[in-house]
Amino acid sequence: MATDVTKDEFQRLEARVSVVEREVEGEKLVTRHILEQTRRNGAELAEFKNRTEQRFDSLESRFDSLESRFDNLEGRFDNLERTVNTLRKDLPAIVGDVMRDVLRERDSEC
Repeated sequence: MATDVTKDEFQRLEARVSVVEREVEGEKLVTRHILEQTRRNGAELAEFKNRTEQRFDSLESRFDSLESRFDNLEGRFDNLERTVNTLRKDLPAIVGDVMRDVLRERDSEC
């Protein structure tokens, strides 16, 4: 059964529909704004990640270089330690040989 709608009722319904349409348009604008901000932030985050990775790679390279230099120094100190230990072991014999030579020379001069 169709009922007749008065002009006043139609205008009220039209006003309510208009309000709903504006709210939907407003929500669309907010949604578009959020989407745009998300895309922009995503690009900025990707750029930040890229810069961070580059810095990390640079730091990692520097660390590898320092580690290599440290390994080289460690090898040199190990070699120095072996040399000092050998000298410490051989020093009494060297001093004894020199003293014997000195005493022999002194005894032969007398």
